[in-house]
Amino acid sequence: MSQQSFQSRNPATGEIFATYPQMSDAAMRQAIDACHAAFLDWRLRPLKARARIIGKIGAALAEAKDDLALLMTHEMGKLLKQSKQEVDLCVGICEYTAQTGPRQLADEERPLPNGGRGVITHQPIGVIYGIQPWNFPAYQVVRYSISNLMAGNAVLLKHAGNVQGSARKLAEIYASAGLPEGLFTVLHIDHDQSDAVIAHDKVRGVTLTGSTDAGKHVAQQAAAVVKKTVMELGSNDAYVVLEDVDVSAAVSTCVRGRTYNNGEVCIAAKRFVVVDAIYDEFVEAFVKRMKAVTVGDPTDSASKMGPMAREDLRAKLHAQVEESVQGGARVLCGGEVPDGVGYYYPATVLVDVKPGVPAYDDELFGPVASVIRATDTEDAMRIANDSRFGLGGGILSGDEARAIELARTHFDTGMVFINGFGLANPNMPFGGVKDSGYGREHGGFGMREFVNTKAIVVAK
Repeated sequence: MSQQSFQSRNPATGEIFATYPQMSDAAMRQAIDACHAAFLDWRLRPLKARARIIGKIGAALAEAKDDLALLMTHEMGKLLKQSKQEVDLCVGICEYTAQTGPRQLADEERPLPNGGRGVITHQPIGVIYGIQPWNFPAYQVVRYSISNLMAGNAVLLKHAGNVQGSARKLAEIYASAGLPEGLFTVLHIDHDQSDAVIAHDKVRGVTLTGSTDAGKHVAQQAAAVVKKTVMELGSNDAYVVLEDVDVSAAVSTCVRGRTYNNGEVCIAAKRFVVVDAIYDEFVEAFVKRMKAVTVGDPTDSASKMGPMAREDLRAKLHAQVEESVQGGARVLCGGEVPDGVGYYYPATVLVDVKPGVPAYDDELFGPVASVIRATDTEDAMRIANDSRFGLGGGILSGDEARAIELARTHFDTGMVFINGFGLANPNMPFGGVKDSGYGREHGGFGMREFVNTKAIVVAK
């Protein structure tokens, strides 16, 4: 294998500020063995003992908040205040897991029909391999690793190439909290090596957050060796705006939902399906607000949006916009690559978006909003579900009870947000359906994804 390196490049300037060498195959295998060895001890620790360490990791993350947040901003371009919010979410995940984990994973007893006694126990299975993206460098890692550590598993991490520094920083933070050596291990490896990790006999499960194509590849590799996977994949979430909504409030929510984290969020509001009765009013106000989104240095508190994470990602997004325009969509604001350094892209609004173009069919991973006219509520829900994806979605309405019923019975997604935009909550399940993947994280569900739910039957 030829040795390569991973580069951290500041997307606000385009400058490389750190490099990380790729691991050799031998070093990778050694790391997996060490991770498994750490698991053999960790799996026997009582639930409350694991929970104490998880709680300490949360405290260590809080203490390292400023340094970790600045590193994330330098590596992928999110606003500094949003990097700090991400760390706060990670702390919350640790606190929730430490508080509820022992109860979620406790043994259960059930009487048997023949008078015997049944015990259900949730036992760890081994090393869990996580393949994670760059858009939330800390949260994506904390989301799967903390639940699995609580379950008694060990964790391997393959992070995105441009956020290797964040991966290392998290490993340092976990270790500073007293997590045993080797139990959380960062692998600086490429895609070919990743396939070898999946096939390794000491790796028992694989979780990925990324594109649908990446998910298909990893799921196929894992299926070939009969290993469970959890997939959190892309989406083009629809936010349905109904006629009884406060238009001003809805516009504010939709703008934040499309531009948060520079628009680079799997569960971001991407397609805005607006009923005909308020369509014109909504579009006028929405375009005005999107035009006012100031794009600039993500460390400057005056900036409302930073640069995209990489130059190739900006190029892909702009190509999707141009293809959509060629297919009949119109640009009402934005839609042009600015001059100057950094990978900036303006807040963009497309209308007259029809099936068959990227702005309708695909995921636009950046600050581009597709506004689609619907005749009424029924038509709006049809359009919302007219997607191969199914991660999240939203309903904006003045009738909360009606919105909840629509979300419950008509939205074909894993998550629906009423009068707000999609953010993770530690106590609520996170995950999707269709091409957006399968499996759930958070809310206690993630702690049981990679365990052996074992039945122990005691005869009468």
